Amino acid sequence: MLLTDAELSSLTGLIHQSPHTLLGLHPLGDGSGLVARAQIPDAAQVELVPVHDQTKPRFALRRIGQTAVFEGVTLAVNRVYAYDLVITWADGTQTQGRDPYSFWPTVGDTDLHLFGEGNHRRLGDVLGAHLTELDGVPGVAFAVWAPNARRVSVIGSFNQWDGRRHSMRMLGASGVWEIFVPGVAEGALYKFELLDAQGNLKVNTDPFGAFFEQPPKQAAIVWNTRKFRWTDSAWLEQRAQTNALKAPMSIYEIHLGSWRRKSAWEAFGYRELAAPLIEYVRKLGFTHVEFLPLAEHAYYPSWGYQVTGFYAPTSRYGTPDDFQFLVNALHEAGIGVLVDWVPAHFPRDTWALAQFDGTALFEHADPRQGAHQDWGTLIFNFGRHEVRNFLAANALYWCERFHIDGLRVDAVASMLYLDYSRKEGEWIPNQFGGRENLEAIEFLKHFNHLVGTEHPGVVTIAEESTAFPMVSRPPYLGGLGFNLKWNMGWMHDTLGYFGRDPIYRRFHQNDLTFAMLYQGHENFVLPLSHDEVVHGKGSLRKRMPGDDWQAAANLRVLLGYQWLFPGKKLLFMGQEFGQTAEWNSATELDWWLLEAGPYHAGVQKWMGDLNACYQSEPALWRGDYEADGFWWVDCGDHANSVLTFIRHDRESGAHVLAVLNLTPNPLTGYRIGLPKPGRWREVLNSDAAIYAGSNQGNPLGVTAEDYAVQNQRYSAMFTLPPLSVSVFKAE
Repeated sequence: MLLTDAELSSLTGLIHQSPHTLLGLHPLGDGSGLVARAQIPDAAQVELVPVHDQTKPRFALRRIGQTAVFEGVTLAVNRVYAYDLVITWADGTQTQGRDPYSFWPTVGDTDLHLFGEGNHRRLGDVLGAHLTELDGVPGVAFAVWAPNARRVSVIGSFNQWDGRRHSMRMLGASGVWEIFVPGVAEGALYKFELLDAQGNLKVNTDPFGAFFEQPPKQAAIVWNTRKFRWTDSAWLEQRAQTNALKAPMSIYEIHLGSWRRKSAWEAFGYRELAAPLIEYVRKLGFTHVEFLPLAEHAYYPSWGYQVTGFYAPTSRYGTPDDFQFLVNALHEAGIGVLVDWVPAHFPRDTWALAQFDGTALFEHADPRQGAHQDWGTLIFNFGRHEVRNFLAANALYWCERFHIDGLRVDAVASMLYLDYSRKEGEWIPNQFGGRENLEAIEFLKHFNHLVGTEHPGVVTIAEESTAFPMVSRPPYLGGLGFNLKWNMGWMHDTLGYFGRDPIYRRFHQNDLTFAMLYQGHENFVLPLSHDEVVHGKGSLRKRMPGDDWQAAANLRVLLGYQWLFPGKKLLFMGQEFGQTAEWNSATELDWWLLEAGPYHAGVQKWMGDLNACYQSEPALWRGDYEADGFWWVDCGDHANSVLTFIRHDRESGAHVLAVLNLTPNPLTGYRIGLPKPGRWREVLNSDAAIYAGSNQGNPLGVTAEDYAVQNQRYSAMFTLPPLSVSVFKAE
């Protein structure tokens, strides 16, 4: 035996951190020949046979004692050559294949350096499991970051889940463990077995896994996410040339598993949903869909917000190829695709990211920094280079590998503040004594910069509910770099107003006008999202006061006000037809309501016409973030609960007038100031009969008189239908 007792013990005890230095084929120390070693549990005999050059020696390896380690020596040559191992197993069967310990590392020094400093933009191409070919041999390169583990092995369907078969090597001080396993093909299941920092044996999924078994199973699946043939190049080229701030954006927010279902117990897959989803979204005129988080998550009731596989679309609806098919189909139909992205936190499952190598690797060790108070989850350590790289590269991965058009970043407020949802003494101030999470702030700037420069045209959207300044301003101006920010204040005030009985609205009209006082501070999205129709809040339709007629009319006005007010639009599924029940992620939407009477179909028809008007009138979107893109004509008629405002397009000079009557009382002969003379055509009227309204309004339009009121040079007399929003355009 040429091994020392300590070396043999390190192999048999599975504690050697670089088994490739002992296993495989190596020159003897005196240069007189070669020694070969293999550790193969359940093997009866092992023989080394040359490949490529049959003049090289073939020789047997002998078992060392009662161990699973085999060793053999040849003195015929002293230079290493390519070889196979012929293994005779205990049951008499025989296999032949390349030795995993005969290959050089698949992760290079440059990759390790970039990862160590937090700047590897294609980290998902390096860590994880990747189909590759070395020395003409197909197989899979496995790599995982676990710097404090004492040993890491890859286990899977290709080695009987036996951690003794494929122990990995630590690459220097990088914390990255690596091995190339020949013969492993797409579809193979795998996990990582770790002897953690405390000496405990644990089994983890791959943080960089591209595909997983369906929960509650946890194994990652070897998968090539590059093989899908995209046909959306025209969409991507157009996207790169589009300024999202000066383009229409009406977003249909979707939870894929509960939009439509095959049955009560089975959801449609990515491919099956493509055709009906495209047909519906185009019918209603939305420009984008936004999917609630689709990254793999074990706990379904989290709606995807507790991610266990950041690099994998959830397998509940199909393969990564199937998801790529869905995105490609949406793009070909002219529909943008946004996804919810969750870098703020992750669940405590120790088989996923939590305590990955027995230490707080991805999270903070101190619960005052690392434990999320609201959701029982863990907070990423944004100050650690490798963690920052894990997340930033993940954002780029979704943009590159799945052609995503935008990332809506969840829970940004919880990232920005160290005292978020914490009492005095439950948080640690930053280095300057403040409450801002400086590391998270720098991460967000870094992430936004990378997405904006690597993928022009992709938008980043912050769900941020505080007054943190310049969220949607570029980092070079001191901002966080998001393109857009959810206007949570507008949402809260607006829903509060519309939830009131109209008799009291005269006292609360400022709730609808207050948002314009800070409109210029950020680039806003107006969200009526899933968060507003869960946890006992009821659906939007159920929050509207009055009988069925009034509730439907109120909902139409709410949607009209949202679509006419400055900012991009977002609406959660089901609200476009007045779903009455609160959203339930376990069942599909109540589509039957569309056949249950005129009001739901009327709301849906209104939504489609509203989107059509929105897209066709640049005045409703081109000036969203310009001072002259909006002005109040009159926001002070509290007694009648009437609001009037102008949307203006500087480029074409077009003017659009919005008139809201927020009570059930129709008004006739109501004079409104206008900025231009001539005829103003009625473009939309939410009270029209086709929407199940009372069919009052101004079907012939109005003609502006040279009579100044409300700081406008001209004016006209209007009929204001009950609980309505009307839209007029100057001809």
